[in-house]
Amino acid sequence: MAAFGIVLAGLACTALPRAQIALTAAAFGILALAAILADAVSSTARWRRAPLKLERRLPQAFALGTPVTIQLSLENSGELAYAGELFDAADPSLEMSGMPLAFAVGARQRQLLEFELLPTRRGLKRFEPAQLRLHSRLGLIDWRLRVGVTEERRVYPNFAQQAQLAWLVSDRRLGALGLAPVRRRGAGTDFDQLVEYRPGDPVRHIDWKATQKHQRPIVRQFQDERDQSVLFLLDCGRRMRADDSEQGIGATHFDQCLNAVMLLAFVALGAGDAVGALTFGLPPGAEQNFAPRKGRRTLNALMAKLADVEPSATFSDYERAAADLMQRQRKRSLLVLITNCRNEDAADLGAALKVLRTRHLVVLANLREQIVGQIADQPLRSPDSALEAAAALAYAEQRRDMMGKLAHGGVLMIDCEPKRLGVELVRRYTILKAAGAL
Repeated sequence: MAAFGIVLAGLACTALPRAQIALTAAAFGILALAAILADAVSSTARWRRAPLKLERRLPQAFALGTPVTIQLSLENSGELAYAGELFDAADPSLEMSGMPLAFAVGARQRQLLEFELLPTRRGLKRFEPAQLRLHSRLGLIDWRLRVGVTEERRVYPNFAQQAQLAWLVSDRRLGALGLAPVRRRGAGTDFDQLVEYRPGDPVRHIDWKATQKHQRPIVRQFQDERDQSVLFLLDCGRRMRADDSEQGIGATHFDQCLNAVMLLAFVALGAGDAVGALTFGLPPGAEQNFAPRKGRRTLNALMAKLADVEPSATFSDYERAAADLMQRQRKRSLLVLITNCRNEDAADLGAALKVLRTRHLVVLANLREQIVGQIADQPLRSPDSALEAAAALAYAEQRRDMMGKLAHGGVLMIDCEPKRLGVELVRRYTILKAAGAL
């Protein structure tokens, strides 16, 4: 088309009559249009005979905030080459770098394209058919086409570190997370196995039949009681949307709460206990209920249940949540209530805890904003900084008073920043398990 413009400009500079110039321009226009139409028809026919086929190579799931390299396979089964650009149509929360991708795939060949994808939000994400911008056979036109199929993948909380937690099954390695070993006050109640007697083993645990059979002392070894339940009551109200860590992706209190839930669920399931969860603070009908289950597959099922949950902008009704849980869970359980409460919530939360502890062993995990500690510890370089530090210390003192009042009646308390929640939950669970408190 640029050549056509040059020709017209040249004709305009000649001394030819205007009528002849117009006729010549019309002839060139008709020829150009005919060439474009012929190119379009030829290219369309070629596409229909042998269209490109797109195959995405996606993982089974994504981890929040963890970049992943995605591969796209373009296959050309035709006799002619294709060239153009590709733009994959993924959910807007999946940040894709390097788009669009240029490609040039030869006849009967396959080309592999790569780009990096960063999930920025949890939940079910959709990949629509990709968009192609193809150059025509003669290069006169470009046209847009769609290739590939619609696919869906779920973005879970960042389980990259959780996948490495198999070593937590060993009590000796819990110290790697800052979990001090707990001295047992007595033996467990569930029989585990027969082992050879060692000095210090209780004589009452000697199995006399096995001793007689093997001609050496054999004792019965016990383990902590299994078949117990750990139930999470998760606050999804407006305060769980807080993000004062400045970490960006997956840094809200609720996202870090899910990471902690995953960690404790992993440990509890490994110990033979059942794990369940119930959410509150969401609009009516949006609550999620996951009845306690046992087995390693429970972890995946639990995360699939909670992966799409986002904290709402509503207030959390603690008393209603307590009544709902008491109706659903009648078996005594270790109940872990995770929230972010303030002084104005103390009355409602206290009433809810009073109901819950009539049947369950309750652990209240109250998340503390990181910014409060940073303000309290800042250097006092000006009157304003001194006032800010004093206000932060006063707020912390009020919080301690509130936690002290809520702890009455046997409720166990955890007061920590979200990044420490997982470790603190496992620590408390390990102590309770060893003491036989469940």
